[in-house]
Amino acid sequence: MFKIIDTHFHLPSAEEKSFEAFEEQFQNDVSRAAEALSLNKEDFSFAFVAAGGDHTESCRAKEYAALHDNVRYSCGVHPHQAENYLADPQDFSIFKNDPKLCAIGEIGLDYFYEKSPVIEQRQVFEEFLQLALDWDLPAMLHIRDKEGGFEAGNDALERLSRFAAKGGRFVIHCCTIPEEKIDSFLDLGAMIGVTGMITFKRAENVRSMLKKVPAERLLLETDSPYLAPIPFRGGENSPGLLPLAAQMLAVERDMSLAELCELTTGNAEKFYFSTKQD
Repeated sequence: MFKIIDTHFHLPSAEEKSFEAFEEQFQNDVSRAAEALSLNKEDFSFAFVAAGGDHTESCRAKEYAALHDNVRYSCGVHPHQAENYLADPQDFSIFKNDPKLCAIGEIGLDYFYEKSPVIEQRQVFEEFLQLALDWDLPAMLHIRDKEGGFEAGNDALERLSRFAAKGGRFVIHCCTIPEEKIDSFLDLGAMIGVTGMITFKRAENVRSMLKKVPAERLLLETDSPYLAPIPFRGGENSPGLLPLAAQMLAVERDMSLAELCELTTGNAEKFYFSTKQD
């Protein structure tokens, strides 16, 4: 049995898809992934972390986690939503002390799309990093720069240095930090999220960067419904396709799929599932 944990996925909104429809898609995708790996669907067991990128998504993630023993969730404000949040702040204290809450996020900085002004992204990022410290939870980070730039990375490092010095823990989700910069984050204790992007032919930069990441820092995730792995790239992703990213990471690390799943599941359980709040 391969136990595998998707440490970051996004539930569809209620308008887009019901929980039942999402679970049907997940089961279908497990079958597709198992077939692509010449394995059986029954060879896999799953656990999940549903990510919250705004108050509404966080509430939906909370609702879904309450229905399933193998699901935890996070709450936060994605940098794309920073401007909206500051214009209409919502009460995140409703999530405090929920035993299913395992992280603060998805939070961070996105200077690639810059859907919210940079100054407001920084303000919200700092607010939720403080919340992670106050609630003794790890932070789930989104960091994306403009092509060829590293301003978001540098701004994140400045804040994460202070955060880590106070005992803060964090993961860079869907990590695309350049190889020559990753050590600065690893030195602060960063965990690194690996998505189906590792299967993309043109993602050699990601595969090269991941070679510098210690085994005990690796986490698997889908970031679904985005980033479906090859051979399903371009379609809608779900946690059921995570075994394909796991297999590619296993090849890159010169490990068997069983060894890789045991490693990343242990990392995830230690980082997320064992987290205790005050």
